[in-house]
Amino acid sequence: MIKALFAARPERWPAYEPALKAAFAEAGLDVDLRTEFAPEEVDYIIYAPNSDLQDFTPYTRCKAVLNIWAGVEKITGNQTLTQPLCRMVDPGLTQAMVEWVTGHVLRYHLDIDRTLATQDRWEPFVPPLAEERPITILGLGALGQACAKSLRQIGFPVSGWSRTQKQIDGLTCYHRDAGLKDALSSAEIVILLLPDTPDTQNILNAESLAHLPQGARILNPGRGPLIDDAALIEALDKGTLAHATLDVFRVEPLPADHRFWTHPKVTVTPHIAAETRPLTAARVIAENIRRGEAQAPFLHLVDRQRGY
Repeated sequence: MIKALFAARPERWPAYEPALKAAFAEAGLDVDLRTEFAPEEVDYIIYAPNSDLQDFTPYTRCKAVLNIWAGVEKITGNQTLTQPLCRMVDPGLTQAMVEWVTGHVLRYHLDIDRTLATQDRWEPFVPPLAEERPITILGLGALGQACAKSLRQIGFPVSGWSRTQKQIDGLTCYHRDAGLKDALSSAEIVILLLPDTPDTQNILNAESLAHLPQGARILNPGRGPLIDDAALIEALDKGTLAHATLDVFRVEPLPADHRFWTHPKVTVTPHIAAETRPLTAARVIAENIRRGEAQAPFLHLVDRQRGY
């Protein structure tokens, strides 16, 4: 029998236990799933980086650590973690991100905030068509590509930027530092979907923000450290940026005295753009355990050097 340890916050167990057991049965896996085992008995760890388990040294039999979070930046630096680490690419999380991004892009595109602000008077205006509104996505992983596909189907011209070169049908792709200026220079809306790594922190700073056209808008459902907060506020105060909608922050919950809460050109959403869904995530975990038992390559294996 396969022994799988669920190592996440206790409040996650009631939702994950039935979903995982159903996924294991569906995959034909005989799994003993518990929240406690003797470490030397564990075959797989189903893991959240905010759990109490931080020392992986005793788990000598463990074949893989299967993250239930999309982000792995809080665990990749753990020197005791020598087992294969898999990040979560959850279809439910991806769909939620697509819906959040598409909804807020359309809010910007149709200038819904302006409509709400002029409810006391007749003040017609005509938004441009989608094909007239260039969008750039920073980050072309699973989430970035899914959002790009959704926005292209509506008619937006979408460009993307990634650290390494990519070729994606229907997408103008830029890469490395040299391509960042070109990726930003025509973007009326910028969407950040990069991982948090030393190479991506503060990728939107005073210098890169200056490449954006006047009145550009920003959506950040990716990671808080991707943006230099002070530089963003300065650009908003100067009017070079029209608005920023932020779902993720350097410190969460966002401190009550942070200026983002009261800034008239900032919308705060409380890290709700995308959440792992136990039902769909459980199937991904079951498939990786099936692969591990079959000695097949794991899905979504983390590259420790890149940090994702």
